[in-house]
Amino acid sequence: MSEARLFLRHTCATLAYRAAKATRGASPIFGDFKPHPTSRTPSEILAHMGDLMDWALGMAALGKSKWAGATPLPWDDEVRRFHDRLAAFDAHLASDQEIRWSIEVLFQGPIADALQHVGQLTYLRRLAGEAMKGESYARAEILVGRVGAEQTPPSSEFD
Repeated sequence: MSEARLFLRHTCATLAYRAAKATRGASPIFGDFKPHPTSRTPSEILAHMGDLMDWALGMAALGKSKWAGATPLPWDDEVRRFHDRLAAFDAHLASDQEIRWSIEVLFQGPIADALQHVGQLTYLRRLAGEAMKGESYARAEILVGRVGAEQTPPSSEFD
């Protein structure tokens, strides 16, 4: 596996770790939190993140940049859907199948966008009164291929 492909897989694992932290322990009603009439709900953001992973897979596997937006599911279902879609993308990266779009564009488009949305979810958790601890992500156990919601517990959290 090329270094670039391995780096993109590590980025997917990082996205999974951070998304799992942002979603872990959130109340089911958090998915409907809306701090402003024009803002997206957390469930809408997470649905968008799943759509981004579908987009990334289509680009990588088919060489097509086709967007399809899903209707948001209830919070817990949307958390599962995001990790399932990320796992499908990572499985393609892990295979010996050709990546039909440049790794740089896959990173700068869907992956970087999804990482930004993780930050939005974290901020919305705090606005909704569902505080989360900060963490030194440089110390986190992030493993290539681990892209599900089940992640190693944080080793270095702080207030």
